[in-house]
Amino acid sequence: EVQLVESGGGLVPRGGSLRLSCATSGFTFGAYGMGWFRQAPERPREGVAAITTNGTTYYTDSVKGRFTISRDDAKDTVYLQMDNLKPEDTAHYYCAAATFRGSKSPDWWNTFYYAMQYWGQGTQVTVSS
Repeated sequence: EVQLVESGGGLVPRGGSLRLSCATSGFTFGAYGMGWFRQAPERPREGVAAITTNGTTYYTDSVKGRFTISRDDAKDTVYLQMDNLKPEDTAHYYCAAATFRGSKSPDWWNTFYYAMQYWGQGTQVTVSS
């Protein structure tokens, strides 16, 4: 059974930090690109960050310089370090596994989205102003 279990969400003040984790099982983690996307009420789903099997990373413009995605293939886990959080980062955050080998286009999220195979139930991040 494939499982992706996100943790680490919570309520933080503006400027605070959180580290999200996504523990996975049931599939060959090292063979998949991994990513995080978020969904806020009345807003479209947004790709936040992705990392390929060889460690190449991608970020949406609004989080560049503040968020860092990483993976630990020995633990089958992907992380999202979020610093200098802003109220507009408030959303439900999901991790996902995709047959994603990278993108030469700036629209990496579109490529990742259509390659998604598995995703978790998400964790809520709320940033107060």
